[in-house]
Amino acid sequence: MWERRGVEGGGGSHLCRAGAAAIATLTPRALLGAGESAGSQPASARSPGQQRGRPAAGCTAPAGRLRRSWGPRKEQEAVGESRSPAGETQLRRAPALRRSRGAPADRPAGWRAGSSGSPQPQGWSRSRREVRCFAPCRRSPPPADRLGLRAAGLRAGAAQAEVSCARRSARRASERASEGERQRGAGTMGWGNLCCCPGRLDLLCVLALLGGCLLPVCRTRVYTNHWAVKISGGFAEADRIASKYGFLNIGQIGALKDYYHFYHSRTIKRSVLSSRGTHSFISMEPKVEWIQQQVVKKRTKRDYDLNRAQSTYFNDPKWPSMWYMHCSDNTHPCQSDMNIEGAWKRGYTGKNIVVTILDDGIERTHPDLMQNYDALASCDVNGNDLDPMPRYDASNENKHGTRCAGEVAAAANNSHCTVGIAFNAKIGGVRMLDGDVTDMVEAKSVSYNPQHVHIYSASWGPDDDGKTVDGPAPLTRQAFENGVRMGRRGLGSVFVWASGNGGRSKDHCSCDGYTNSIYTISISSTAESGKKPWYLEECSSTLATTYSSGESYDKKIITTDLRQRCTDNHTGTSASAPMAAGIIALALEANPFLTWRDVQHVIVRTSRAGHLNANDWKTNAAGFKVSHLYGFGLMDAEAMVMEAEKWTTVPQQHVCVESTDRHIKTIRPNSAVRSIYKASGCSDNPNHHVNYLEHVVVRITITHPRRGDLAIYLTSPSGTRSQLLANRLFDHSMEGFKNWEFMTIHCWGERAAGDWILEVYDTPSQLRNFKTPGKLKEWSLVLYGTSVQPYSPTNEFPKVERSRYSRVEDPTDDYGTEDYAGPCDAECSEVGCDGPGPDHCNDCLHYYYKLKNNTRICVSSCPPGHYHADKKRCRKCAPNCESCFGSHGDQCISCKYGYFLNEDTSSCVTHCPDGSYQDTKKNLCRKCSENCKTCTELHNCTECRDGLSLQGSRCSVTCEDGQYFNGQDCQPCHRFCATCAGAGADGCIKCTEGYFMEDGRCVQSCSISYYFEHSSENGYKSCKKCDTSCLTCNGPGFKNCTSCPSGYLLDLGTCQMGAICKDATEESWAEGGFCMLVKKNNLCQRKVLQQLCCKTSPMVTSFALGATSHLAGFTLRTSHPGCCWRHT
Repeated sequence: MWERRGVEGGGGSHLCRAGAAAIATLTPRALLGAGESAGSQPASARSPGQQRGRPAAGCTAPAGRLRRSWGPRKEQEAVGESRSPAGETQLRRAPALRRSRGAPADRPAGWRAGSSGSPQPQGWSRSRREVRCFAPCRRSPPPADRLGLRAAGLRAGAAQAEVSCARRSARRASERASEGERQRGAGTMGWGNLCCCPGRLDLLCVLALLGGCLLPVCRTRVYTNHWAVKISGGFAEADRIASKYGFLNIGQIGALKDYYHFYHSRTIKRSVLSSRGTHSFISMEPKVEWIQQQVVKKRTKRDYDLNRAQSTYFNDPKWPSMWYMHCSDNTHPCQSDMNIEGAWKRGYTGKNIVVTILDDGIERTHPDLMQNYDALASCDVNGNDLDPMPRYDASNENKHGTRCAGEVAAAANNSHCTVGIAFNAKIGGVRMLDGDVTDMVEAKSVSYNPQHVHIYSASWGPDDDGKTVDGPAPLTRQAFENGVRMGRRGLGSVFVWASGNGGRSKDHCSCDGYTNSIYTISISSTAESGKKPWYLEECSSTLATTYSSGESYDKKIITTDLRQRCTDNHTGTSASAPMAAGIIALALEANPFLTWRDVQHVIVRTSRAGHLNANDWKTNAAGFKVSHLYGFGLMDAEAMVMEAEKWTTVPQQHVCVESTDRHIKTIRPNSAVRSIYKASGCSDNPNHHVNYLEHVVVRITITHPRRGDLAIYLTSPSGTRSQLLANRLFDHSMEGFKNWEFMTIHCWGERAAGDWILEVYDTPSQLRNFKTPGKLKEWSLVLYGTSVQPYSPTNEFPKVERSRYSRVEDPTDDYGTEDYAGPCDAECSEVGCDGPGPDHCNDCLHYYYKLKNNTRICVSSCPPGHYHADKKRCRKCAPNCESCFGSHGDQCISCKYGYFLNEDTSSCVTHCPDGSYQDTKKNLCRKCSENCKTCTELHNCTECRDGLSLQGSRCSVTCEDGQYFNGQDCQPCHRFCATCAGAGADGCIKCTEGYFMEDGRCVQSCSISYYFEHSSENGYKSCKKCDTSCLTCNGPGFKNCTSCPSGYLLDLGTCQMGAICKDATEESWAEGGFCMLVKKNNLCQRKVLQQLCCKTSPMVTSFALGATSHLAGFTLRTSHPGCCWRHT
């Protein structure tokens, strides 16, 4: 289950208090005694669970096969080791998935809800293998392999190692005391060292669990058994290399050429250590340019859980209540209108525009969505199929994508629910958040079918917890770049992103690499009143704003919901981003040839501050009003379509990298560091010269003992000051920033050249180590923009500026042949001129072309879209041609954006004919291989010519049923196969009667951990894999288990972590180890510990409940340590 940031009641504080009470009852002497006793315990005295190497309570395995954490399957967290520079082992925790963006819950830090709804401590999980405690990273235990100790049961020499560890801990504590750091962090008091010393693990890890809300938790990576590989040589070479090293080539990663998805079935599915083995030698292959084992990432959906007058415009029942779309009360000014109706009245409803929602799936069968659903814009990355339908459960946890989709393109006038902003647009969904989110998953999603999809809308991102700094990994960054460069046939894909809901955690969206990217349009939120919502984050990368919810009494967004229903409770920036995507769809219908940068320019020029309430509104040197809360203001749909109708494509984007002084500067507490750099805008390089700014990126490296104390500002040469980073109260990280990119749009339209001032402030918010000051190691400027003015300051465009050359149009032009004696333009011939411009030449030196007003302009070469005709004249090419050798449509040499050159006919077409494919890099139609009817690359066929059948991506001879083509002739299939694509039982496509398909193989009976399924639609019989929590099952999901793995109990079809006693043998979540240590170390008289040992429930949550409730009537059974029994 995705962890959402809903407005929920506080929980878990009683458990923190109980944990503190438990720790307070134990003296250091008792703790040390417990560790020594545990360390000297002979192997024979251990419980059976301990002898098998199972984990003690509250600890987790550092490596090897990982098992489920407490809580639902999709909230697993893994634990792993890393090496500190000193060589000591550090144990860390990492999240198992990305969470959707919700507003923050009112729960204490360090706790989350488990499967039963009770609070559970984060950072603790179970494993089949060794157990170690992962305490704060600031102190690490001696490596276990060096001491020769096992974490779950110490060997004979543990006592001596324990004493050594205790001495080291005491010495470190003394050193910290002298440095004023005894209470560094959230009150850890050195428990990490005590916990992590060998010999104290079993008992003290559990005690640390009681105080888990006080300990800062360390995070690590979770590696999957999927790899991303870049291989040159095409599909065949990728298949060969994959087979050689035991991988399975799943296919190309989205639209990323030469990047492939490899899967290895014999490596651990989830591990805290990167995989090692013979398959690792794949990196030595000459054709392998790059390889990356995929890491699970955490992403958060950006919503949270918490009537105007009637209108007859639509018959949808919720239409009168959709306050953010229309105003029907003419007696009062309408503040809440984004002029959407104005765009509709101009005839724009999103027709022929395709929007896809990157989320947890969309309900394509919803009555408001099915009319506009587009299968070509939809897929299931999590399930590796084409159906984006969400996974249903009792809590409707996967409603997020369906809600976002309805905002964009819910059908109008169907008497059901709502109306979408672009109600005639096509809508699709990519299901990618309902599972492990890796770099590869994100890259596939943002690059899905980029020649068909126009707009990608995403309302999720890294945790909005005020301490996370995270962004796109290499594959996703490459997918973004490819999207804007080649998507929409060269015009560029449009990526819309929710800015984040971390306002309550004092988060800053500049620490989110998705909203901080120049390739995304970051959208903020405002309430109906124009006030700042409580969840809103401030940052300089926010481009514009749309409506969403505010306080609990404010109106919220109405949209589609799961199970064919609708909701009036959609909230957060999750609601704002798809609203912006719908408005952009209207603008793209008005002008389908807008590039991705054109879209951003149109938004900048048409958004308005209006009634939006912010204290930091300012007007930059280019005349744009801008705010850190709302960007350039509230989006205006009608103004955008009007601007799009007359828009001229902005000049080519230039990128200028200005490398500043790398001299290291010390950042003192309660002071600031200023660094001034005089930029030229790369004026010495015409291909990189930036004169007029769009995006400005500061790439910075800082080391600091507490990252949250930093604030960073950038002042442009024109004096516009952007806050790149604000103080973050909960960011205790000592990692600083390493080449992190902060982006600002507040200098949009200003001049690039001049003095840029970077200021870094250090404002300590709590006690920290002042002996280790921060350091500004290096920073650089990356300036994005154009070398020429993209449009005139008077709302006109470059083509209008040229009218000043016309003697007929310009009343100030009074030059004549008899009185002008000044210099002529360089393009004038020796015949002379009657004025200074290229339109005043009596004859041209090279070429000329005519404007619509018949004015002749002399030029050195024919401009784009023209060709050299006769007598120095440049004539226009056909409308679709970028360059040509004649004026006809079949005389093109290259094509404009959105068209492809058919080399056979020399014409520009929007779709390549059968037998050819689109080369998006060169805008050409290239021929497929001779056997292909249609293809996506030379040898990647999608349809075959008559007499041939598709085998993978190749076209081969068609064989009869029960046969396959081996490259030379037709061969019989395996006896299990009715039809097949290759030899053996693994090559079956359909099984013979009496056999069932299981993981691509035909079998006589389902294997263990699989269940039989008979499809009622097509009669197909197959074996499906059980849920990972089940050993055996009789149906899908986690509620149909029939037996459970060791250490779990079956409860009403669900496997839960157990605590039972069988025949005097203890099997529990601690394998009896905790109670055994309590008894062995004479701690049974302590009331809290006695309660913890009682058998209150077979559920793991009984551990937490036992810490706060009085459990009278139980006693510790002395004959069987670890088991407790009720008095009779």
